[in-house]
Amino acid sequence: MIRRFNMFNLTSLTFGLAFLYLPLLLVVIYSFNDSRLVTVWGGFSTKWYGIVLNNEAYLAAAWITLRIAFVSATLATVLGTLSAVVMVRMGRFPGRTLFSGMIYAPLVMPEVVTGLSLLLLFVAVGLDRGFWTITIAHATFAMCYASVVVSSRLASFDRSLEDAALDLGCTPFSAFRQVTLPVIAPAVISAWLLSFTLSLDDLVIATFTSGPGSTTLPMKLYSSVRLGVSPEINALSSMLIGIVTLGVIAASLINRRQERRQQQDTRAAAAAA
Repeated sequence: MIRRFNMFNLTSLTFGLAFLYLPLLLVVIYSFNDSRLVTVWGGFSTKWYGIVLNNEAYLAAAWITLRIAFVSATLATVLGTLSAVVMVRMGRFPGRTLFSGMIYAPLVMPEVVTGLSLLLLFVAVGLDRGFWTITIAHATFAMCYASVVVSSRLASFDRSLEDAALDLGCTPFSAFRQVTLPVIAPAVISAWLLSFTLSLDDLVIATFTSGPGSTTLPMKLYSSVRLGVSPEINALSSMLIGIVTLGVIAASLINRRQERRQQQDTRAAAAAA
């Protein structure tokens, strides 16, 4: 039975979207406020963006955050893809339940517990807290998200394509690299973007695993907000919103282009057959 789009559904959708996006819109609007009082509109101005771009503390924290996010997202995507291949392709093997539980545990584990356990691990092995401890921690909890995304695509992958490549002389690794990986590339890209976003957004785990000289941008923002919200924070938050929005649009365009290319290749192969 198809449900009609009535006024109740429209109202619920409107309130839901307003609840999600209205605070973000207010942050962007007040980032152009000329007054230092964030709740009082004093005219249109872009001076706070210039102040943020000249703030060395924010720039240093942003650079560290981007480096950590890039490296941890790459590690999480590689490990998540490999674990997805094992979960989907290996079938039932001894220790599968334990393996899957270890992969998916960070999905339901509170971040406080994850951060504390990683902190105790780093202290036990004598690893100084800093850039690499945060990177390892972010890759650890982001890997399970990447595994879920890639597993969903691998589950619907046509194995006959790989079998045909093997019959034509490819090794299993070459078949995966030249046939499987291009097909699941949109899922891999989505997994990387999700891992990158999770690393950018994380505060709790980074607080436990950070050290001197490795303050991330969320940590810097949190310490600044505790002293009161300032127009600089609104401007910096608006810049982050814009970067994330552009990233999502770019990823959507790339995925759409790859899907169109795959459809064209499929049609060409069907026509040739």
